[in-house]
Amino acid sequence: MRVEERLGAVFAAAGAAGALHAVDIDGPGEVGCRPDEPVVVASVFKVLLVLEFARQAAAGQLDPRERVRVSADRRLGGWGTGGCLDDVELSLRDLAHFAMAVSDNTAADLLMERVGADTVALLAAELGLVGTRIVGGPRQLLESMLAEVGAQDEREFAAVFPTLSPEQVRALGVHDPARTNASTPREMTRLLRMVWRDEAGPPQACAQVRDLMARQVFRHRLAAGFGDGVRVAAKTGTLPGLHNEVGVVEFPDGGRYAVAVFARTPDLVANHTQTDVAIGTAARTAVDLLRGTGTGQPL
Repeated sequence: MRVEERLGAVFAAAGAAGALHAVDIDGPGEVGCRPDEPVVVASVFKVLLVLEFARQAAAGQLDPRERVRVSADRRLGGWGTGGCLDDVELSLRDLAHFAMAVSDNTAADLLMERVGADTVALLAAELGLVGTRIVGGPRQLLESMLAEVGAQDEREFAAVFPTLSPEQVRALGVHDPARTNASTPREMTRLLRMVWRDEAGPPQACAQVRDLMARQVFRHRLAAGFGDGVRVAAKTGTLPGLHNEVGVVEFPDGGRYAVAVFARTPDLVANHTQTDVAIGTAARTAVDLLRGTGTGQPL
């Protein structure tokens, strides 16, 4: 069975469709399954956001200790500060921590406001990620969904969303790579490879991104495919029917592999255990091919 067919079969067994790319950070080997397919990145975009923050901090363009107040009118819900009942104050670097560690959308929104949405898009272009599109942060994407369904606020959207048909949900801009933050699996592994090789910015900025990705608390996708002795630094991205994760897998023998996995399910749920397991299995299959069989050659 060809590599692409083998990887595709892993997703199909879970009732999903997937696109994947894996690359040896220190060598030429790569494997993939539809690696150049445009995909919605969802919260995976936060890797670029935090990299831009780290670069600006390293250049002295902002003080990472600068304080930011997270008030009720700024909260977007979800994990981290979005679930707080009272106003909280924290630094820019702590916003970056929460954005990466628990995919805090409020923290990401405030951080993007500080570094500039345009600069994140310009960073992608500077790094040669020509197939990567950054149109806005969590707030802009939420506002686009509200407008598309005719909701005035989040509460009204929460009432309207369950009444939408699957076709109406999939027609929303956030599900269309041509209208939302998007990339390809190959470009995401290219980004990670540059970060891990200190080629995406000053070494201290790249090191900060690596450290923050290693703090992610979610271990149900990529990390689940590897043993306890393997270090996985990653970032998830999730929308109803879309299940993503990109990250770097580091083995005790020094082998380092960047992996990007994007899976789609026909049912529009945010949590899909079979698909999460398939993401880890497909990632492990791809990395094992790179490490052991000699089939991980350039596509």
